[in-house]
Amino acid sequence: MSSPSASKEAAPAPPFARHAMAYVLAGGRGSRLMELTDRRAKPAVYFGGKSRIIDFALSNALNSGIRRIAVATQYKAHSLIRHLQRGWNFFRPERNESFDILPASQRVSETMWYLGTADAVYQNIDIIDGYGPPQYMVILAGDHVYKMDYEKMLQQHVESGADVTVGCLEASLEEATGFGVMHVDTENRILSFLEKPKNPPSMPGKPSVALCSMGIYVFDTKFLIDELRRDAADPNSAHDFGKDIIPYLVAKGKAVAHHFSTSCVVSTEEAQIYWRDAGTVDAFWGANIDLTDVVPDLDLYDRGWPIWTYGEITPPAKFVHDVDGRRGVAISSLVSGGCIVSGAAISRSLVFTGTRVHSFSLIHEAVILPYVHIGRNVTLRKVVIDAEVRIPEGLVVGEDPELDAKRFRRTENGVTLITQPMIDKLGI
Repeated sequence: MSSPSASKEAAPAPPFARHAMAYVLAGGRGSRLMELTDRRAKPAVYFGGKSRIIDFALSNALNSGIRRIAVATQYKAHSLIRHLQRGWNFFRPERNESFDILPASQRVSETMWYLGTADAVYQNIDIIDGYGPPQYMVILAGDHVYKMDYEKMLQQHVESGADVTVGCLEASLEEATGFGVMHVDTENRILSFLEKPKNPPSMPGKPSVALCSMGIYVFDTKFLIDELRRDAADPNSAHDFGKDIIPYLVAKGKAVAHHFSTSCVVSTEEAQIYWRDAGTVDAFWGANIDLTDVVPDLDLYDRGWPIWTYGEITPPAKFVHDVDGRRGVAISSLVSGGCIVSGAAISRSLVFTGTRVHSFSLIHEAVILPYVHIGRNVTLRKVVIDAEVRIPEGLVVGEDPELDAKRFRRTENGVTLITQPMIDKLGI
C-alpha cells in the first residue's frame, strides 16, 4: 500500500468543498425495481413529483459547495444522460466549475466496460488529473434519496488524518444484515468491514444498533489514485470499493467512520434523519407516498437546501368540474405542473408532470410518473404507474388481488406496478 504521507498534501484552508470533486457512480441496473428499470438506470428513475433519484446526490454536492462533479454511467444510460444534459448544464469553466458525464467508453481497454465501482473511477484517472487534480475526492452512490452536507464529512476527514472516511448510518441489527457493516472502536476507527453479515457487530455503547456503509467515501485524491492503480494490477480483485478498496484500507491503513447523523440536513429540529434506498417497488412506492404526510421526514420545500433538477416549462396544475360525483380534487397529494384533474378525485397520491385524469375516476395511494393519461371511470389503489402509460376507461386496480397479479406486477406488500406493455396485453 502507498504511504499516506507520500500521497497527501497539506490541508488547504476551509471550506474543503472548494478543493473537492464529487464523483457519482450512476451505472446501477436497479433490477429489483422490475419494469421501472427496463428503459432506464436506477439513478434515472423519477422521484418526488419532478426529480430523478440522482438529483439528490448531485444537489447535496452543489449545496455543500462542491463545484467539480463527474457522473459515471453505464447501464441503459440514455435517459440519465439526457436528464443530466438538460438539468445540470449550468456549470461554467471560467468559474473553475465542471460537470463531466463519463459513460463506460472502453478508454482503458477496447474490451472492458466498467468492471466495478473502483474501476469506474480508475478508467477516468486522466480526466481527474486534468483538473489539477482536486485535493479531495467524494465518491457517491447515485441511487439513494437523502440530504447531506458533505463539507462536514470533508472536515472530519481532514481532522482525523484518515486514508478513507466512510459515510455510515445507524440501523437495527436485523436491518444491518442487508448492508456492509462497520465494526468501529470508540474513536470511530473502523476495525473490520463485513459485507451483509448474519450477525452484525453492534456499535460501542449501543448493543442493538449497527453502523452501515452508505456507499459514500472521502479520499485525498492522490492517495486514491495510487490505491486504484494498485487495485487495478491485482488479478484477484473485483475492482470494487465495497468489496476490495475499503476492506484493504481497513486492514492496512486508517479507515474512519463518519456518522450521517452529524451531517444529515433537516429543516426542523423535530425531523427524523432521512435516508432511503428506494430499490424495490415497495420501497419506491412507500418513499414517494411518505411525501404526502402533513410533515414528511424528507422536506422538498426547504429553500435552504433545494433539490435541483431539470425544470420543464409547464402550465400550472388545473382542477375542473364541481358537481356531486364529478369534482376535480386532490387531497393530501402532490400534483406537479401540467397536470389536469378533470372531475376526478385523488387522495394520498403523488402525480408527476403532465398527467391527465378524467372524470369519475378515483385515485388513492398512487405514484403516477410523468405524462400518464387516465381515462374515465378508472379506480386505482396502491399503484405505481410508469411514465407515458395510457390507462383505459373503466380499469379497476387494487380491489381484486388475484386479478391484479394476473394482469400486472403485484408485490408481496400489495403494490401494483403498471407499464404500457402490460396494458397493451389486455387488448382493451
